[in-house]
Amino acid sequence: MFNLGNFLNLSTFGESHGIAYGGIINNFPAGLEVDLDEIQHQLDRRKPGQSAIVTQRKESDTVNFLSGIFDGKTTGTPIGFTIENENQKSKDYDHISQAYRPSHADFTYDQKFGIRDFRGGGKSSARETVNWVVAGSLAKQLLPENVEINAYVSSVGEIFCEKPYQDLDFSKTDSNDVRCPDAETAEKMIARIKEIKKEGNTIGGTITCVIKNLPVGIGEPVFGKLQAELAKAMMNINAAKGFEYGSGFCGAKMTGKEHNDLFNSDFSTKTNLSGGIQGGISNGMDVYFRVAFKPIATILQPQESVDKDGNSVTVQGKGRHDPCVLPRAVPIVENLAAFVLADLFLINRLRRI
Repeated sequence: MFNLGNFLNLSTFGESHGIAYGGIINNFPAGLEVDLDEIQHQLDRRKPGQSAIVTQRKESDTVNFLSGIFDGKTTGTPIGFTIENENQKSKDYDHISQAYRPSHADFTYDQKFGIRDFRGGGKSSARETVNWVVAGSLAKQLLPENVEINAYVSSVGEIFCEKPYQDLDFSKTDSNDVRCPDAETAEKMIARIKEIKKEGNTIGGTITCVIKNLPVGIGEPVFGKLQAELAKAMMNINAAKGFEYGSGFCGAKMTGKEHNDLFNSDFSTKTNLSGGIQGGISNGMDVYFRVAFKPIATILQPQESVDKDGNSVTVQGKGRHDPCVLPRAVPIVENLAAFVLADLFLINRLRRI
């Protein structure tokens, strides 16, 4: 039910206020020397409580590998792992045990399963993404060393990073709380998020991801197209509302003559409106895409809603919540992209003798 990937496969378990999260990764190749510190580093980038503009829930998010790794190397057997929940405050959700929060999964979960874990949203909580970061940061170690995956916050509300990604220094992405590598724009974004937080409100925006040095030939011709696999992964992220790659929706306003990427003699292209993907397969140019995220549904203001019986109620968020999902979503985007690429790399390897 809760699976990611095709050949390389992740299944997960856990709820926001349960004992732990965890997952099992199947078909991971044997013999890879695992950089455990890098996996923990990626988890630290995602974890709550790291700045004033994210939720103040305190979690170490320490991963514990249970199987599939021996003497620092993968064994080829299923890789099991857990991340304990250490700072639950379930009483913060008692007031919504019978009420449906606007734009949350409360109503749909109740209708689908006939029961729901209202503590932090249960399985619908964004804390589920901790599993994806573990799997993605491990899978990234299967990729060629020169493949670079860099995501950054490209907009918050109406504030946009106007510089093209080619002019940005990705080493500066983590130098500020919002994870935008343009310092001037980052200051404006942070100020806006703080303003929204004081109002008890939330705000959305976009994350751009750039994949460099991806070899030609990654992606399948029909149902496993590279852009489709990336889109599927990204659209599973909580609060994700849209995905575009290359020219995206702007390309719909262009003519074919304007949009076509003409070849150079070395088979690179003069432009890259295709976003590094043609026919669902990487062409050797930079792959770049953008993910749109809605404002988080939990706000600290009263809202009209209904309870399980259809009676009118007033609901208001309590406790610790992100005013903006974007800063913590950057490592989620990067590591999900890495998992998708590793999966497609392994499938591509199976095609060749």
